[in-house]
Amino acid sequence: MNRRLVLFLPVAFSLLLLAADQPKIPPMPNAVTSNAVASLRGGLDVYSLMGLGTKKTWDDVSNKMYVLGLRSGKWIEGRPVPGVAGRLGASAVGAKGQIFLFGGYTIDGQGTESVLGDVNSYVPGEHRWYRAEDIPTPVDSAVIGMTHDRYIYLVGGRSRSGPVNNVQVYDAEKNTWSQATAFPGTPVFGHAGGIADETIVYVDGAKKDPANGKYIASDECWMGRIDHKDPNKIEWSKLPAHPGPGRFGIVAGAGEHDHRLLFSGGTTAPHNYKGLDGDGKQAELSPVTFAFELHGNKWETITEDTYDVRADTRGIAFTPIGPLVLGGTLKNSAISARVLTLPKK
Repeated sequence: MNRRLVLFLPVAFSLLLLAADQPKIPPMPNAVTSNAVASLRGGLDVYSLMGLGTKKTWDDVSNKMYVLGLRSGKWIEGRPVPGVAGRLGASAVGAKGQIFLFGGYTIDGQGTESVLGDVNSYVPGEHRWYRAEDIPTPVDSAVIGMTHDRYIYLVGGRSRSGPVNNVQVYDAEKNTWSQATAFPGTPVFGHAGGIADETIVYVDGAKKDPANGKYIASDECWMGRIDHKDPNKIEWSKLPAHPGPGRFGIVAGAGEHDHRLLFSGGTTAPHNYKGLDGDGKQAELSPVTFAFELHGNKWETITEDTYDVRADTRGIAFTPIGPLVLGGTLKNSAISARVLTLPKK
């Protein structure tokens, strides 16, 4: 093949990918759900970290990291996440040119789940992982968001003793933790949300039923405005119900320069890592994709019939070709390797 043509092909593919109305993204090397998702370089590099494979067994929890370069249109397998076992329900974000990965839980052969509090940062230029300061209260399935490319917020989540309403703040410059104003709502995990315009928005999740200690769905929606001068001061207010019935494992996030938060899918009841609800039945997915518009302070329905809707993947990757959902659980409870581009409006 002509050498000029060989050099031209990756560039041509990149331009086609970025320009397509319905871009065709190659699937991940392996199907995975409950994976942590983050991006760097303005969304040109997209990361999927750890998660559960198609067997849905304790020995099919991965510690692998996959990286999609939008300019090349290819997935590569990066250095695995440190630790003796893979995890589910971890939270990730890109900050300071690094990927920061928080918490999650492991499963052993007896099905015992253990919440971990370790924090790891990945430096792409060095292809190396570094250990950061542990989470003060270890959690999994927390909402994550960032301000000023520095302060990373873990909102709620499941601790070793159950759901919490803590807001834990990691300073990526100083490698230190602090406690922000806790949210006044019911402690939850598996809720969905993020941060945009220095404002936290989260919805739903699982809470403990005081009558029997089992987990049931929460329908609470909250907004927290972060003080411009003090990153630990948050003014919380309750929001009206969001569109659609999703209550657990909604896929959500906020773009770096967006003025809204995007939510998609999820299930109508809390479920375990195998996708089964409290009665042992397959959890039902919600087909709705919706947003919270911060400028109008209101909910907006994007579509009531999301194509190839998902649950459980831990975040949305915001990229130049649109918001991407990486893997996740499908309507038939199968686990996907496909990459879904969500509609913006």
